[in-house]
Amino acid sequence: MKRSVMRVIRQIPSYLRLLAGLIRDRRVSRFDRLLVIGTLAYIVSPLDFIPDVIPFLGEVDDVYLLMLALQRMVDRAGFAVLRDHWRGDPAALEELDLARVVSAAAFFLPLRLRRRLRRMAGR
Repeated sequence: MKRSVMRVIRQIPSYLRLLAGLIRDRRVSRFDRLLVIGTLAYIVSPLDFIPDVIPFLGEVDDVYLLMLALQRMVDRAGFAVLRDHWRGDPAALEELDLARVVSAAAFFLPLRLRRRLRRMAGR
């Protein structure tokens, strides 16, 4: 599980660029674009439920929320829309199993925090 989360943590800059592209894409619903803006704000904010200064665990809440937002995008806008905005390694996006990463990140989060982040992501 930790390896799955670590792979995503290394790709966070690519995912942030992906989310920024989705904000401008008219194929994505307005509500989902607002969720993306909220996710980006949470990730770049110094105020997190788990501070980023804590190695590994500090990024887990970011990864969890990021993957929930992406999972929602794939469900609603389609994988092709995500591919149009992906600037990272193409294999990383093709191999990404969002549900597996969400569940791996969830393993490291307390239940109350998981529920709060899921509500934030509209899931």
